[in-house]
Amino acid sequence: MRVVLQRVRRGAVRVNGQTVGEIGHGFVILVGVGPRDGEAQAQWLARKIAGLRVFEDAQGKFNLSLLDVGGGCLVVSQFTLYADARRGRRPSFTDAAPPQVAEPLIARFADMLRQAGVSQVEMGVFGARMEVEILNDGPVTIWLDTDELMSEADR
Repeated sequence: MRVVLQRVRRGAVRVNGQTVGEIGHGFVILVGVGPRDGEAQAQWLARKIAGLRVFEDAQGKFNLSLLDVGGGCLVVSQFTLYADARRGRRPSFTDAAPPQVAEPLIARFADMLRQAGVSQVEMGVFGARMEVEILNDGPVTIWLDTDELMSEADR
């Protein structure tokens, strides 16, 4: 799984002009699923994200996690994180998991964030054309890829 994690002051997702998910302070998480991803990758990411210390303490240091600050998460499916643009000018998305694999795993990932203690978890609509509003705070933007970060024992 791959995520682009953005610390935000607020985030929202709209489908056909209707807001379907909205958070204040926290993370907007753009998440892509690869064909070999499963429960282990989703669980690892949920725990990593909930505990990642990228919020400032009173001294302005990154010492606080999402759980420490009581922030929310807005999870948005993003198959384009698996774009392969090595050849030509039109990217290929064959490295992304098919929808029947990706959709339930992204929903499960959101559940795992809740289980990790995140009090507010909102979602976009899988497969829909979405407008994503992100007011990035910092800016703080982090790339996490389970293929690069997880040990073989964690897989």
